[in-house]
Amino acid sequence: MLGGFVQAFRTPDLRRKLLFTLLIMAVFRLGTVIPTPGVSTPNVRTCLAQQDQTSLLDLVNLFSGGALLQLSVFALGIMPYITASIIIQLLRVVIPRFDDLHKEGQTGQSKLTQYTRYLTIFLGVLQSTTMISLARSGNMFPNCSESILADDSWWMFLIMILIMTAGTAVIMWFGELITEHGIGNGMSLLIFTSIIARLPAQLMTIGQSGGWGKVAWIVLMILVLAVVVVFVEQAQRRIPVQYAKRMVGRRMYGGSTTYIPLKINMSGVIPVIFASSLLAIGPMIANFGSSTASWVQWIQSHFTQTSWVYLTIYGLLTLGFAFFYTSITFNPDEVADNMKRYGGFIPGYRAGRPTAEYLRYVINRITTAGALYLVIVALVPSLMMIPLNLEANQLPFGGTTLLIIVGVGLQTVKEINTQLQQHHYEGFLR
Repeated sequence: MLGGFVQAFRTPDLRRKLLFTLLIMAVFRLGTVIPTPGVSTPNVRTCLAQQDQTSLLDLVNLFSGGALLQLSVFALGIMPYITASIIIQLLRVVIPRFDDLHKEGQTGQSKLTQYTRYLTIFLGVLQSTTMISLARSGNMFPNCSESILADDSWWMFLIMILIMTAGTAVIMWFGELITEHGIGNGMSLLIFTSIIARLPAQLMTIGQSGGWGKVAWIVLMILVLAVVVVFVEQAQRRIPVQYAKRMVGRRMYGGSTTYIPLKINMSGVIPVIFASSLLAIGPMIANFGSSTASWVQWIQSHFTQTSWVYLTIYGLLTLGFAFFYTSITFNPDEVADNMKRYGGFIPGYRAGRPTAEYLRYVINRITTAGALYLVIVALVPSLMMIPLNLEANQLPFGGTTLLIIVGVGLQTVKEINTQLQQHHYEGFLR
């Protein structure tokens, strides 16, 4: 892999793309440390040091590279765009117009992308208003008595909303620039940058407070899980497809044999994100209740990452969302109709309904294995916290983190290798 990167930097075209990607990532990280006007940076640091709970804000803070709880210019990170993309994708099931646009090809995809951008800006306004309101009321850091806002006026409130929403639009633009002029998927690389940026500091903190033996165990577990994730993410079930010969004019077409590649984990990291988000809502709501209330005490004692109640619900939600999201993204009836339209069939099965039933049977078996794999990857980091005596906010990685890091790394390396091969072929043909 390192040899591939060295060869890429020796190629002028790829070197330009790689340097452009690194430049955008550096500017993105710079924006995460620039505070929004009206924020008291010293008080924010004091409150962050006293933060000892895990909530929905910590999940969002993960994808912003720590910028959210610092209320920086890029505080919202890439989460509004991710949420908007998931909503638009789910609306395909509810709104037939969106499904028609998805089938129209490049024109329809451009329209869906435009809708995603509009929804991203709307979610940016909504989330920035929520975050600043939490900061003004003191509920962002419940255990901190310091005020994290230097200016609490309504005029500054509107300015902060405008700046954070503009930061979301700029991040979305950065991602599109990397996709168009750089290497890899821009949005995925920005998430990758945010997660990796926090890992060294968290490992250093664990080493200084709990001993470097814990750090060694954590690094070893990261490597083992990374190998497992790479193996499963690369695995696929190949269903053979044969196309019948047909005469068009005086030419014979078809007669070829190909296959449908079905990944073991077709839902990606989405089920883990959904499950984490739902479970984090409970502790966040409990912050608004009275500490003496029985339901608040029950949530605070059972909705922790070392509680068996939490781990059981987490695993079941991940399992259910894996089946749900796969059923949305892969439609056996649509695949069977497309194969029938172009004269394709699976050997041993008739085109049409029998093919769809066979594909549904195969995808259910594959999704079962993929869902169990997601549950294992999601729960192992939380189970590690019990023998290591780590707090929830001390763990430098989780199932979501590992899946994103390894997935984005694999995707980027594949694209670099593809472009290297294309460059080699061009030079050979010349």
